[in-house]
This record gives sequence, C-alpha cells and structure tokens, in this order.
Amino acid sequence: MQQTGLFEFHIKAWTLTALVFACVATANGQPRDIDTSKSTMTIHVYKAGVLSAFGHDHEISAPVAKGSADVEKRIVELHVDAGALKVLDPKTSEKDIAEIQTTMLGPEVLDAEKYKSIGFRSTAAESAGTGTWKVTGELSLHGQKRPVSLEVHEREGHFTGTCRLKITDFGIKPVKAAGGTVRVKDEVQVAFDIQLTR
Repeated sequence: MQQTGLFEFHIKAWTLTALVFACVATANGQPRDIDTSKSTMTIHVYKAGVLSAFGHDHEISAPVAKGSADVEKRIVELHVDAGALKVLDPKTSEKDIAEIQTTMLGPEVLDAEKYKSIGFRSTAAESAGTGTWKVTGELSLHGQKRPVSLEVHEREGHFTGTCRLKITDFGIKPVKAAGGTVRVKDEVQVAFDIQLTR
C-alpha cells in the first residue's frame, strides 16, 4: 500500500509538473505586444560635403506606435507614425530645429502627410551566438518596401541593436544646402531598444 501510494504521488507530481511546463511553453509561444512606453528608436543622420563643418548631424526620435513579437518563432512587427518623428539635436537652436523638423516631415523628405506609416516585419532570424540573432525583414518607408538586415541582442528583456540603410533606396533624396556643399549622407543609422509587455 505504501509503495502504491508513493507511486501515485510521483504520477501526480509528474502530471502537475508537465502541466506547468505546458502552460509556460504556451505562454512563451504567444505573440506579445511591444511596450511602446518603454521602447525607443533613434535615427542618426550625418552631414557630408566640403562645408560639412557648418552643417549638423541630426538625432531623431521615432516613437514606436504599435507592434508585437513572438520570441519563440522569432517574428517581430512594428509600426511608427511618420508624423510623430521628432528632431532632438540638443546642440541646435530651437529655430533651426523647427526648420529641420518642417523639412523632414515635408514633401522634400518623408512626405508624412502622404506616407503616414513606417513599418517593419521580420522574415527570418538566425542565431548568431548566445542572445544574438541576425534578423532579416522588410522595411516600408516613403511608399517603398525594401529588405533590411540587422543584428539583435537580447539582455534582461531588452532587444537592442542598430540598422544602417540608404534613404535613396526608398526614393528619398538627401537634403542639400549651400549649393550642395553641405548635405546629409545617404546612409543613416537606426538604433533601437525594444521591450515587450509582461
């Protein structure tokens, strides 16, 4: 009787453990929303040209409007409202920031009234070491869709990384001033720190 009772206890304990693991696996396998209040994306635009010393590098905030991620399947999708992009440029005057902001959102660059959304959806993710993945996907910007690739690092619930892209690939011409002696570079860098809701 004692052995039977012990056997039944082990069966029940194993069953309970299996159920717990099943619940955890199911929870982890479900897509989770991106926590837009804790996630950040910053675009870095760099100056070029023979008189680049008189131009400005630009730092632009690109708040994530919505998105989700399935960590188990390694699928992520996120969206940014083009009109919400904001020029930060801490060393620039408020007047210059206002002018840069108007140019950036206007028809010369993003044309945010016409192309209201910027989006990314992953198509594949390959392990590149512990907590690191090489992610490829499709970026929608300025009415164009182009493939992009980036390296993503996961640490303590933060998914961080950078991505470089050429704005001319999306039909955007680099802004020029002073007859082209000051301009922005074609290649920009996007840095991100994405967190998921708990």
